Amino acid sequence: MKSNATTVKDYLASLPEDRRVGIEAVRKVILANLDKDYEEGMVYGMIGYSVPHRVWPSGYHCDPSKPLMMCALASQKNNLTVYLMSVYSEKAEREWFHQAWKATGKKLDMGGCCVRFKRVEDAALDVIGEAVARTPAKGYVENYVKILASTGRGPDGKKLKEGAKGKAVGKKGTKKVGKKKVVKKSGKKLSKKKGAR
Repeated sequence: MKSNATTVKDYLASLPEDRRVGIEAVRKVILANLDKDYEEGMVYGMIGYSVPHRVWPSGYHCDPSKPLMMCALASQKNNLTVYLMSVYSEKAEREWFHQAWKATGKKLDMGGCCVRFKRVEDAALDVIGEAVARTPAKGYVENYVKILASTGRGPDGKKLKEGAKGKAVGKKGTKKVGKKKVVKKSGKKLSKKKGAR
């Protein structure tokens, strides 16, 4: 559940005791393995671990006023949740994470980037800690920029500009933009150009 707390201390104080104990245990593991270039704070109503603007001035491309979040921790309605964006965004990391968790014998309940568990005893804390340690801030930013580039966006998240003659210029070269579409309206054929998105 999204919290209105503005500080981590207030967030923790707002939780029921059993939830607070679980969140504090996971938080301790995250902090022990966190690269110095990340900062802890409240982001999106949960405890977030982000690349601050002092390290990555562009911030999160969908909302540049926010820092680039790598990991988060929250007490949700039915479970405790750790969000691991690095595991979500890199196939090799995701495969490693699944294998490492499986090796602990604990059941993995995972969505895209969220790992859910009812009690802290159900979590593979050492695997969560290692996932955080394997993601230094500078490497996380480099991977983030590569992902943006693969979608035709620059480091600021904006679409790459088009070159001459309607060709989009990107890392993989050029491609033709737009194609002709014939539309029939009131018995007449009209030709209109459909642009690329």
